[in-house]
Amino acid sequence: MTAQEISICLRSLADPARAEHSGRYFKTGLGEYGEGDRFLGIRVPDIRAQVKKYGAVSLGDIQALLMSDFHEERLFALLLLVRKFAKGDEKEQAAIYNLYLNNTHRINNWDLVDSSASYIVGSYLESRDKKILYQLAKSASVWERRIAVISTFQFIANNQFDDALKLARQLLNDEHDLIHKAVGWMLREIGKRNVVVEKAYLQAHYKKMPRTMLRYAIEKLPEQERKKYLLGEI
Repeated sequence: MTAQEISICLRSLADPARAEHSGRYFKTGLGEYGEGDRFLGIRVPDIRAQVKKYGAVSLGDIQALLMSDFHEERLFALLLLVRKFAKGDEKEQAAIYNLYLNNTHRINNWDLVDSSASYIVGSYLESRDKKILYQLAKSASVWERRIAVISTFQFIANNQFDDALKLARQLLNDEHDLIHKAVGWMLREIGKRNVVVEKAYLQAHYKKMPRTMLRYAIEKLPEQERKKYLLGEI
């Protein structure tokens, strides 16, 4: 399938009412983080169904879909990259990883990052040098910073916490709510696997953490303990 054929297929599933709702949900208004993004109005399960249906797509056509003005076409491209990466050999995985990092400007909303970063960047870097994550975490782009954080979920899932904790410290003073949420989420995931490690980080940093980051991080702790963190009484 070519990018053009896939685009025609996806646009046949468009729902204008859903597209309007998606535009509000993903903050596409003037000055909002998703400013200017456009939606077709396709349910994510329907996009995933199309990904399974059209697996044999070249990387060139996937990149063409990443250039689309429509959010769902970019999501389709990313989900297809995830699928191809999981099935690919080392050479294909390297090509997908490089394509991904060369097109981060098209991975420009939180759902696009969250559905792809750990599966591609995190998986590729798990046994490799992770310097690129610290470079991304310094980026002016909130999406590149979020890619850095979310990529560590792959490491966390395999009980490797060091990079997630280092990035959490690096981004402690980040100004964007979407980074606060991402860091807090990764700390919570660490806590699910090793609450001692999470609490050691919290003990050192929780009084300086943005409120949203802290709330996300402590979400799975007992209620009384959460209250103490929020009141600064730990």
